[in-house]
Amino acid sequence: MDLFTMRNGDYRRQWTYRWIIFLFAFVVCFWKTAAAQIRYSIPEELNHGSLVGNIAKDLGLDISKLADRRFRIVSGTKQQLLQVNQKTGVLFVNHNIDREKLCDRNNNCLINIKTVIENPLEIHYVGVEILDINDNSPSFPEKDKRLEMTESTQQGARFPLEGAHDADVGINSLSFYQLSQNEHFELEVKDRGDDNKIPVLVLKKPLDRERNPEHNLLLTAVDGGNPARFGTLNITITVLDINDNAPVFDKEVYSVTLQENVPVGTFVVKVNATDLDDGLNGVVEYSFGNTFRSKASELFDLDRTTGEIKVKGPIDFEEKESYEIDVQATDKSQSPLTVHCSVVLQIQDVNDNTPEIEVTSLSSLISEDAKPGTVIALISVTDLDSDINGKMVCTLSENIVFELEPSFQENVYSLLTKEHLDREISSQYSITITATDLGHPSLSSFKTITITVSDINDNSPSFTQDPYTFYVLENNAPGASIFSVSAFDLDQNENARVSYYMKAGEVLGKPLSSLLSINSDNGNVYAIRGFDFEEVKNFKFQVLAKDSGVPSLSCNVTVNVFILDQNDNAPVILSPLSKDGSAEAVETIPRNVKTGYLVTKVRAHDADIGYNAWLSFSLQQATDPTLFGLERNTGTIRTLRPLTETDSTEHKLIIAVKDNGNYSLSTTATIRITTVENTEAFAFSDFKSNTKQQEGNNLTFYLIITLGSISSLFVVSIITLIAIQCHRPRDYISTRYSHDTNYAEVSGDGSLCRSYQYRAAEKHFMFVGPAMNIGSASGFGSNRNTLVIADNGMKASGEVSDVEMLISTC
Repeated sequence: MDLFTMRNGDYRRQWTYRWIIFLFAFVVCFWKTAAAQIRYSIPEELNHGSLVGNIAKDLGLDISKLADRRFRIVSGTKQQLLQVNQKTGVLFVNHNIDREKLCDRNNNCLINIKTVIENPLEIHYVGVEILDINDNSPSFPEKDKRLEMTESTQQGARFPLEGAHDADVGINSLSFYQLSQNEHFELEVKDRGDDNKIPVLVLKKPLDRERNPEHNLLLTAVDGGNPARFGTLNITITVLDINDNAPVFDKEVYSVTLQENVPVGTFVVKVNATDLDDGLNGVVEYSFGNTFRSKASELFDLDRTTGEIKVKGPIDFEEKESYEIDVQATDKSQSPLTVHCSVVLQIQDVNDNTPEIEVTSLSSLISEDAKPGTVIALISVTDLDSDINGKMVCTLSENIVFELEPSFQENVYSLLTKEHLDREISSQYSITITATDLGHPSLSSFKTITITVSDINDNSPSFTQDPYTFYVLENNAPGASIFSVSAFDLDQNENARVSYYMKAGEVLGKPLSSLLSINSDNGNVYAIRGFDFEEVKNFKFQVLAKDSGVPSLSCNVTVNVFILDQNDNAPVILSPLSKDGSAEAVETIPRNVKTGYLVTKVRAHDADIGYNAWLSFSLQQATDPTLFGLERNTGTIRTLRPLTETDSTEHKLIIAVKDNGNYSLSTTATIRITTVENTEAFAFSDFKSNTKQQEGNNLTFYLIITLGSISSLFVVSIITLIAIQCHRPRDYISTRYSHDTNYAEVSGDGSLCRSYQYRAAEKHFMFVGPAMNIGSASGFGSNRNTLVIADNGMKASGEVSDVEMLISTC
């Protein structure tokens, strides 16, 4: 037993040491990523397959394992020129490399490539410098050049020529010029940097057209290679007759600063030259000089008359940072004179290049139990702008489960898990990487990585609402879907597939299955037969949701169903109402009435509730539409103007009463109005005044009693409701009051609200629903909600005064 224990202890120690060595090797391999950069130098124009260097040997890698570790080149815009042998690790030339095409005239021509070795992951950066060879001769833009000079050209006059171009750089580039031997001209070279040497002819002896009207010179451009290469230019100078004043520029050098990306047509600068001669000899035309190269001619335009230089092409700082343009001014004489000036354009960088993000993804699927610190991807960012516009900051979108860890190499990051993942919180992560430069305004670019998290079955279905409340109109069509319940499961595949079942129950003593059925696949609930609001106003039942996992998980929810009333009752005229029950009345008014005189009022009610009982009055027909007006909401008829002798003594009005339902219903009332002379009207008014006075006294008495009773009832109701609220569940109160059909509505907080209105001129109390106004209130006999009180004469001298009181209980 002791020997076994000792051996077991040794085994554990050996296992611990192995884990320590494994973790140490993992850390070393991780930090070894992009640990060093190898640099090689090769001349251009090497043949295909030429050896550059053995990367594997220089890095000390095991060549026998390169193929298994997938040794390859993964980045670099020029990696097609070079290729690596995955078996030997040898980097070789894959295509012909022309340094002039690859790097133009840059002194340093470097191809940067990134190599990746897997298992474990290693990234190495290799730089290959391309060395120039003298494979290009200097060349002039043209073989022959013709110049015209007057015999009065001053000694020392300078004539810039377009220089030769040599595509090579360094010692192989253009070195010097040679001018053939002659007695009138000598050569001067103007060095403008960037291997741009401009030859200038200098007149050292005055010309004499009569002695020698033409001079032929040979200009030779020689580079610094070994052996040297050269190019020639034949110069023919024609001597013209005298034009003794040449144009003169305001400045010899015009310096201008111009931002890149300016629009086409942007004004750059205006050069100005003057000529003291008269006539055509003093008229100056401007043109670009011989040193104006083809690329610049595509970007700038010169007005020959005004000397204005404007932009005509895209200006890009990343392509070229400055331009020097020669402008010449020539007069229009038969023997024109020409002078030259220089326009130096400095291009300012604008933050116009967004950062570029390159992602090397290691895995798109990660386990839910992955440990924090797991590497997901390697990210590198670049920006073509310079200075502050090329500095970048790389961030993640607001996501607390991942983080970016910068590498020791600038603008290289590792994407890691920050904490434990939970697929139920998020089964898939879209990680947005944002690279923002520090320019003003800053530019950003985005890159999205999608990570999928694996799942286990650990969630039961859950309904979107608990409980559900649905409102269904009565008289619905049997067999139609009336509402739907929905449950979701945070798991996926079979574990998230939900089925729906309706638990057994009864409604008014009948099985629930005789009223409803449910689709087990989607939760749609269908009505087996139509509902009747008068038969059942509400009911509730339970639905079970069950997933398809093994073992399956389930949950249930309560569904409350409320039946809604429809607009199936037309308005009923209460006043006027003749003895035979028809809505027709006769009103008598005096002829001396004024504008606004109250003739009568049409009263009506609707047995429906809510907006279906909101009534409006309209005048459908009138003997004289200019004499009487009808208030839309109250049904009050008043005179629109005083009566005249020409007005008829009898008038007929047809009033339409219409409810506010979606499909409105209406009825009509007929008012016949007779006008009488003033004496008759006075007697009638006196009689009506006495009657109203008596009714007013009785109304005051009944009103006091009614208000006292309502106030007492209100206090008792409040106390009772509070007591019930404290001892009853909330759904009991809602269910109880939902049976009340007389203009009852449930407010937003669950309380039952009623409104009562007393209108003295109409001699009754009216119940007003929450969605009704005073004009649409119920009249006398409206569903037993109207308290009738006798009118004690509120009308005096032909005017009616309405006294209204609104009592609300909630």
